[in-house]
Amino acid sequence: MPAIVIVALLALIGGGAWLYTPDKPRAELEAKYAGAPSEFLEVAGLRLHVRDTGPRDAPSVIMLHGLGSSLHTWEPWAQALSDRYRVIRYDLPGFGLTGADPTGDYSDARAETVLAALMDRLGVQKASLIGNSMGGKLAWQFVADHPDRVDKLVLISPDGFASPGFEYGKEPKVPAVARVLPYTLPTFLLRMNLAPAYGDPTRLTEDTVRRYRDLMLAPGVRQALLDRTAQVRLQPPEPMLRRIQAPTLLVWGEKDALIPFSNAAAYLKVLPHARLVSFPGLGHVPQEEDPARSLVPVAAFMAEPR
Repeated sequence: MPAIVIVALLALIGGGAWLYTPDKPRAELEAKYAGAPSEFLEVAGLRLHVRDTGPRDAPSVIMLHGLGSSLHTWEPWAQALSDRYRVIRYDLPGFGLTGADPTGDYSDARAETVLAALMDRLGVQKASLIGNSMGGKLAWQFVADHPDRVDKLVLISPDGFASPGFEYGKEPKVPAVARVLPYTLPTFLLRMNLAPAYGDPTRLTEDTVRRYRDLMLAPGVRQALLDRTAQVRLQPPEPMLRRIQAPTLLVWGEKDALIPFSNAAAYLKVLPHARLVSFPGLGHVPQEEDPARSLVPVAAFMAEPR
């Protein structure tokens, strides 16, 4: 074998060893990220990581995070709203400390089943839903299918309309390089992927990057992320959206580089009771990038009489 080939192979092996990132022990992650008021509830065959705060007799609000995120994305908003509402947030199946779904099913129908089962488990007949990105799509699908269980709807840069690489009715294109995700997660690459979610990337703190990385290293989460992506089958959302009668607030950062702000117009066109609040300097996760500023219109909307 030529020496140059041997050197190349050694470099690849050495690089692979350097890049290899094993899962972190669950006990270590739970000690760090599941302190009070976290609890773990058996729901629909899952050990669901949940935080449930605020007065039990107050109106309920359920917060649904986006792809690759966790319930921690809502912490500033949850703390601010928990004096007036019962605020429930949880790690969706496949993410955070909930981890992989034993069924292997990451369909929209399964996500709705889990949400309904959680509401039943907590004795919540009706709640307002706040969803970001993937969680926004879950929120509007749930209210379309369960109108009697939702009071109000807040959609923050929600997913649902087609975009490059995610066409209606087609299997999504999962890049070949993404298939190494279960074996590696360099911090600098994760930071590069998180930065476009912020209108001002300087607001992305090292603590936030560390939290995202730690929770993606929870056992089974990286494979679950790939499995979920492979199972997505996007359908034209207009028929479901037109069924929604709940008052709806759309919240969008105008510098969103992940789901374009222009999609807001498509939602407003078909949602019968929706209005829009936008933020010129913010991106895809306004609840993280500027929680105090972005919460103001949401809190006002929530306080309006139905």
